[in-house]
Amino acid sequence: MRLHRLGITAFGPFGATQEIDFDALSAAGLFLLHGPTGAGKTSVLDAVCYALYGAVPGARQSPGTSLRSDHAPADLPTEVRLELTVGGRRLEITRRPAQPRPKKRGGGHTTEKAQSWLRAYDAEQGWRALSRSHQEIGEEITQLIGMNREQFCQVVLLPQGDFARFLRADAEARGKLLGRLFDTRRFAAVEERLADLRRVAESQVRAGDEQILALAQRLAQAAGPAGREAPMPEFQPGEPGLADAVLEWAATARSSARERLDVAAVVLTAAEGRHRAARLTLDAERELAALQQRYAETRRRAALSEAGRTGHDEAQEQLRRARKADRVAPALELRDEAERAHRRASAARDRCRTGLPDSLADAGAEHLAALERRLREELGGLDAARRAERRSAEIDSERSALERQAQADDELIRDAEGWLADWEATRSGLLARIEAAQEAATRAELLAGRLDPARRRLEAARRRDALATEASSAENRLAEAREHALGTREHWLDLRERRLRDIAAELARELVEGEACTVCGSADHPQPARPGDGHVDQATEDAAEAAHRRAEQARTEAEHALGAVRERYAAARAEAVEAAGTDSAADPEAGGAADPTADALAALVDTLTREHAQAHRTAAGMHAAREALAAAEREQERRAEDRQQAERRAAARTSRREGLDGEQAALEEVLAQARGESDSVTAHAALLQNRVALLVEAATAVREEESAAERLKEADDRLADAAFRAGFDTPQAAVETLLPDSVQRALQHRIDAWQAEAAAVADRLAETDARAAAGRAPAAPDAAQQVYDTEERRLRDASAALASARERCAELDRLSRRAAEEVRGLGPVREEYERVARLAGLTAGTSADNERKMRLESYVLAARLEQVAAAATARLRRMSSGRYELVHSDARTGGRRAGLGLHVIDAWTGRERDTATLSGGETFFASLALALGLADVVTDEAGGVRLDTLFIDEGFGSLDEQTLDEVLDVLDSLRERDRSVGIVSHVGDLRRRIPAQLEVVKERNGSAVRLRAADGISG
Repeated sequence: MRLHRLGITAFGPFGATQEIDFDALSAAGLFLLHGPTGAGKTSVLDAVCYALYGAVPGARQSPGTSLRSDHAPADLPTEVRLELTVGGRRLEITRRPAQPRPKKRGGGHTTEKAQSWLRAYDAEQGWRALSRSHQEIGEEITQLIGMNREQFCQVVLLPQGDFARFLRADAEARGKLLGRLFDTRRFAAVEERLADLRRVAESQVRAGDEQILALAQRLAQAAGPAGREAPMPEFQPGEPGLADAVLEWAATARSSARERLDVAAVVLTAAEGRHRAARLTLDAERELAALQQRYAETRRRAALSEAGRTGHDEAQEQLRRARKADRVAPALELRDEAERAHRRASAARDRCRTGLPDSLADAGAEHLAALERRLREELGGLDAARRAERRSAEIDSERSALERQAQADDELIRDAEGWLADWEATRSGLLARIEAAQEAATRAELLAGRLDPARRRLEAARRRDALATEASSAENRLAEAREHALGTREHWLDLRERRLRDIAAELARELVEGEACTVCGSADHPQPARPGDGHVDQATEDAAEAAHRRAEQARTEAEHALGAVRERYAAARAEAVEAAGTDSAADPEAGGAADPTADALAALVDTLTREHAQAHRTAAGMHAAREALAAAEREQERRAEDRQQAERRAAARTSRREGLDGEQAALEEVLAQARGESDSVTAHAALLQNRVALLVEAATAVREEESAAERLKEADDRLADAAFRAGFDTPQAAVETLLPDSVQRALQHRIDAWQAEAAAVADRLAETDARAAAGRAPAAPDAAQQVYDTEERRLRDASAALASARERCAELDRLSRRAAEEVRGLGPVREEYERVARLAGLTAGTSADNERKMRLESYVLAARLEQVAAAATARLRRMSSGRYELVHSDARTGGRRAGLGLHVIDAWTGRERDTATLSGGETFFASLALALGLADVVTDEAGGVRLDTLFIDEGFGSLDEQTLDEVLDVLDSLRERDRSVGIVSHVGDLRRRIPAQLEVVKERNGSAVRLRAADGISG
């Protein structure tokens, strides 16, 4: 994969469009990406990652973080465009994140959805579109590169801090990183799958054992007494030989049950013979007892029948006389009915006469009918009067309605006049509200324009004040560093001077008898110089010089730090002054444009914020004020119209009242004649109707009473004639002899029952067998019944015992077959469980066959780590001048997983030690070698996809000059594989060593990039 061009628009700190030509940078093989802190160096790498995967590296993909630049204008969309070659294809990826944009109509903003474009370059057709789908583009890029986003960020954007932690991390942390890079989830899935299979197989075996044990328990229950003779042993699930022991015990239980079945059959045969004999004896005794009881009962019934003969004869005579009297009953019923009808008619006549005047108390039916006809004629003449009376009532109701309407209209007119009197004041007030809201809206816009610059000034002033404190601290540190450097220099020079004074003694120590002096050349040394008090040797001088150099280095670093802080302070102070704009002149309390104070600016921001909020609230009421004015105008028109209509209705009511008064005066003359003595025509008509009804009812009652008296006389004559023909002297004698039908039926039943009983007794007295049985000794059926019950109970017990034995044998046979089937079916499951358990224990590192106790995933990761260590060592030797190499260790440390140890071998000592013992610079180039080696292995793992462009982020400041040269030589050697490496660093020495540079410059309107190719500045 090689990067060609990168376009960044409104992304991160870049407010405008920036173009980066990676082809020009990659021509030198090694290029530098540098710039001040916060300028946006890392944002360049974020843009590359976002173009490829639609997201920035995970550490910077925090929730709520927007990719859009705060410096970009509102109409410039955020966009990243990357042109690259991967998999032999030249592609162009363009992505836009979800971002707000101004609405096309009206004010405010709307959120625009994220968009993506993928194009491919064809030599013949040029650029052609491939897809606009996020998912399709993501799948295509991931497949071509062979790595997901996390792997890409770890392999292509080499984060040195992560690999330094990787060097010092324990096996668990290394395992997590390697697992993400090499995607060993499939091996972990194999472990989990085998563990799941083992659990499933184990549960199946345990379920099978439990099923067999359950069958054994049921066998024990079914065995009954046989089970007590051969009790079932205690079994546990998973116990060796469980199935065979259960089957053996079941066979013993079945044999015992069959023996008990044969014994039960013999017992049942004997019980059946005794039961038959007892049954014959019981039947004979019962038959004898029944005949003896029948004969005794017959004799008793004969005596009772003879005693009831007299009553039988009397009942026959009473029934005969009652049936003669039944011939008089119809005439008697007719006479009683006629008498009841006469009493009812007489009572009705007397009741009707009480409502008539005394003069009509004895009047006949014809006289009453004549009075009725005359009253009906008078009632018919009142119809016209009733209509006049109803019309008079309607006129009264209409007058009342007119009065209510008049009162309502008067109230409406008064209310409308009162409201209209205040109309002008109401209208003026609403117009004033609208004008005030308009002025507040204008003021809110002006205050909003002043508020943002004031906030920026406040932020800049606070940064300035913080940097001023930091600059003061840096100045103190620089003064201390200078003083310390001066002191160490004076100490070093003092020691050097003292050593030079005694240099002769130092040279004298090296003189050897017979050898020439290196100073004078003489072989004689008569008086060698001797060291004086406080002699300084070379080691002491060298140590003082080293301390002086360190102090000078600390002073230089303090000067650089102070310069950086002062530069940031000057920038913040300039920003605070420049950001003032026109507000500094308008707001002298903020301190003026020269040097505004943070407290004054904070007070200004608070004042502007309150005024803006107040103006905004006032302006927000403009719509409500306009609506209120429109509603008030509509109300004024409505009330004026209502007042006019009420006045027109009042004039119409006056005319209507005059017409109603004349009509009612004419109706009163007619009604005065028709009412008579009553209050109204209706009351007079009701009185006449009541009198007519009384006359009709009285005439009808008189006629019915006369008719009922005639029918009663005829009924008396018929009753006397019927009694004489039936043989009674008087009708009263016939009445006394009458009996109800129920009594007659009861007498007939008594007669028939006595005759039937007498015939039955005669028949039973003629029976010879009963008479013969009575002559024998009394029967004893109870004793025979007791013997029979005993034998029947014994027979039932024997039969139940035989059935139980048969059922026990059948159940034992059935359960034994099921147990044998379960044992046969569990055999393959148990074999599968043993095989799966061995594999699961081996992959989980718990099996005895796994000597190193390594899990499968750890084993694969260990192999990958061994490859990474070998690839990293090839570069580490060059960077460390052949001193260090990385080796992989399978040893387990503490409770951590085995196989993921990483050690360094020091060629100077020949010993192997932990990577955590490396110094800062050694850790950097070791982690760099590890990162490059890991990139090679992951690349090969991803299918050999070429990674022609790599980025290394920081860490070079910890290297000395010689080590830096060796590291750069190793990075430069990557060109042999046609790779280009971008170094992200603040180290100033790298700017002199690496000619190809991409500088990120921090400006007021957003950051910008400047490209310096190997042959000069190109953009």
